Amino acid sequence: MLRVDSRKVEPGDTFLALVGPYTDGHDYISDAIDRGAACIIANHGEYPVKTIVVEDTKTYLSNYLKELNLERLEKIKLIGIAGTTGKTVTGDLIYQLLNTLNMKTAYIGTNGFYLNGTVHKISSSTPDIYELYELINKAIDNECENIIIEASSKAISQRHIEGLRFDITIFTNFVAHQRKDKEAYLNTKVELFKMLKKSGHAIINKKDPYYEYFALPQNKNIFYGTLDSDYPLRKQNANYNFTEFTLGKNTIKMPLIGPYNMFNYAAAYITAKILGFDDETIISATLSMHPIDGRFESINYKDNLIIIDYAYDIDTINNVIKEAKKIVQGKIITLIGCAGERREDKRPQIGKLVTENSDFAIFTSDNPRHENEENILNDMTKELTKDNYISVVNRKEAIKKGISMLENKDILLILGKGHEDSQIIGNDEFPFKDRDEVMKVIK
Repeated sequence: MLRVDSRKVEPGDTFLALVGPYTDGHDYISDAIDRGAACIIANHGEYPVKTIVVEDTKTYLSNYLKELNLERLEKIKLIGIAGTTGKTVTGDLIYQLLNTLNMKTAYIGTNGFYLNGTVHKISSSTPDIYELYELINKAIDNECENIIIEASSKAISQRHIEGLRFDITIFTNFVAHQRKDKEAYLNTKVELFKMLKKSGHAIINKKDPYYEYFALPQNKNIFYGTLDSDYPLRKQNANYNFTEFTLGKNTIKMPLIGPYNMFNYAAAYITAKILGFDDETIISATLSMHPIDGRFESINYKDNLIIIDYAYDIDTINNVIKEAKKIVQGKIITLIGCAGERREDKRPQIGKLVTENSDFAIFTSDNPRHENEENILNDMTKELTKDNYISVVNRKEAIKKGISMLENKDILLILGKGHEDSQIIGNDEFPFKDRDEVMKVIK
């Protein structure tokens, strides 16, 4: 068997030495041979077992896996999603919608590997190509008709999806305010759309100013979002329980809040249309959708609303607060922390952003790692001119405090950890999930 991890080598296996961004497989060839590798495939060198030298082991691996799985890949449709934000929500909505329509579908993304209603942990939102094929094959073995793949820029640039051909590709949006490598970042995302099959479809958010980059002339492009697109979007009504809007000629009542979810849903709707479902059937299935874990995840409490979201950087925090402002009927209270050993320079900016755009802020711990939690909070508050905030180091107590402050149709935003189910303090990782802590208080 071909192995790329020397620790998994068994007698008689072939070991392929991959060069990654952090490790070089050539450093582990001796270990692979000690474990019984009968053949080594490498970019260079000569070893005491059969040795095959190739120009690029990554290209060799992608070609090998593609050839090995050629017939099996014909049994499943690949749906790829690229964009700065919205990939996880869009992928989750497609997964929900297609499975509700009895079209068995799997999903690989930030929250894990979704299969048969269970979420399995994976190495990253878009695993390396070896693990990716393993997951695709699990989906095929479970008779899935489709598999959705989040295609992060990092994964595309590291060639995690090299050699795959997609039936549907989706562009959600492009944000690069904080990036110096904007052009390279943009072009990396476009690579996914060069992997579309001739028979495939590209679904593109025309509302985004960069949409033309993704509308490659060789592809069948379907546009949504603007009034002149194939699927225009118009908001009708939004409250703490649902969002109502028109998509094309149809009125949709979606049991998800956050006006931006109209765009994520539109991509899911169009995907279902491409796969053969009619409008009425899709609209009916929409009613059974539920909020996504840690992505503008809403919990009703009395006449107030609690929203849990993964937003942790300036752009995403700003977007979440903006979305909350579109539906809020009372005050906005924002609870947030900053992770330890990460971007200290951004902490004062986040503190300022939250206090200036919320009625009240609660600063608390996130994943402090080896940093002192109070020092992190001091970094967040040291440049503030407003006094509409408090600091509560213990996140559990901060959540209790935030909920106790809710009065009349207020919104409490709990930001930073989203779907995460643990908190990292020092060298230890403790079980902790924002939603669980909320439910303990309100039940």
